[in-house]
Amino acid sequence: MKLLNQEEAQRIAGKVMSLSKADECRVSISGSKRGNVRYARNSVSTAGQVQNTQLAVSVAFGKRQGTASVNEFDDKSLEKAVRRAEEVARLAPENPEFLPAIGKQDFKPSATYNPNASAFDPEYRAEVAFQSIDAARKKNLVAAGFFSDSTGFECIANSNGVFGYQELASLNFTVTARTEDGSGSGWVSRAAYDPKKFDARAASEIAIEKALRSVDAKALEPGRYAVILEPSASSDLLNYMFTAFDARAADEGRSFLAKKGGGNRVGDKLFDEQVNVWADPWDPDAPVLPWDQQSMLARARTDLIRNGKVASLEYNRYWAQKQGKAATASHGNIIMAGGSKSTEELVASTKKGILVTRTWYIRMVDPQSVLLTGLTRDGTFYVENGQIKYPVKNFRFNESPVALLNNIDELGKPMLIGEADSRFRMMVPAMKVREFNFTSKSDAV
Repeated sequence: MKLLNQEEAQRIAGKVMSLSKADECRVSISGSKRGNVRYARNSVSTAGQVQNTQLAVSVAFGKRQGTASVNEFDDKSLEKAVRRAEEVARLAPENPEFLPAIGKQDFKPSATYNPNASAFDPEYRAEVAFQSIDAARKKNLVAAGFFSDSTGFECIANSNGVFGYQELASLNFTVTARTEDGSGSGWVSRAAYDPKKFDARAASEIAIEKALRSVDAKALEPGRYAVILEPSASSDLLNYMFTAFDARAADEGRSFLAKKGGGNRVGDKLFDEQVNVWADPWDPDAPVLPWDQQSMLARARTDLIRNGKVASLEYNRYWAQKQGKAATASHGNIIMAGGSKSTEELVASTKKGILVTRTWYIRMVDPQSVLLTGLTRDGTFYVENGQIKYPVKNFRFNESPVALLNNIDELGKPMLIGEADSRFRMMVPAMKVREFNFTSKSDAV
């Protein structure tokens, strides 16, 4: 089905709510056109485009809820979905944490759509693949990559007067470049809202340079090192910590933000004073939907960490009511302040250390301290006197992002990180940190 404009989406949502006989009704309509191209060994392997529009209707009788979804929008199909949701609700047990639908919200639009996204088509994707493969072939390297783009819309409504509609567009790109014998590997990732701000060849050249530089890697002994983490490596670690800023988990003693004896650590200084983190749906570099899709609450700019102190936690509606707090929408993005230096400039100011391109296969070891274990990959280098001296074999690490943010020497320029979807984004900087804990060697490239 074609993507709906605001008038069409509002009409369909209104129709669904008028059909409902339940105490309340909530409607979510989403549509997307998603395209992709995948290539390996310098040849395109798959490419495609999928377009779909679907509707989910949720109804409640008292504290009994039911949900049904449909991707056909004729009157008969819409009514069938409503009746199915009502049938499920009547059979469902009562939800002890159920809260009635919220009232009308004021949604200030955010810039999640860029008109240049009209360029997304098979020819555009083919050109992305060509630019990346051509750059690798010219250096006798093998490239494997994935490019995806998405355009679409989101619409929410409920029987208490809530209505929101917004268009979306974004792209995501990753590529790994390797030497023919597999001894050298480089990787890069890019995300953007505007295709004019994305250059497949320039991005691929970064992976290519790392692949060429990473040949004949030397083994270093595990230990604690000064480390420069590129933004993608930083985000992989920090994401585990930022998703723990939940008041209920902290109050119930299930996170690193729990206070001994009960309560949470809002107001406590847990990080270096350089650390400032916030959520802002209207950030020009990382805009997201101005509402929380689950609760339908309007989002607001919110500080998570201010000068190293925990500034706030997320309170869902149930926990906020229980604790006597104001409910908050979930964060659609996470933005961490940084400096103006590039990763290369952070390297230039480093006497001795290790540059990490990427972290992967990360697993949680201890939720109470956010201790993580994982591996470096696709470009790990020894730095001395401001220069990359030689590649080093990869490490396994055991490290907590909480400790990481207490050992900051310098922060670089933030970069947009995320999938080809505007529902969640991160803007995080490259970081130069002390005492990063490498625990063992890894032979993987």
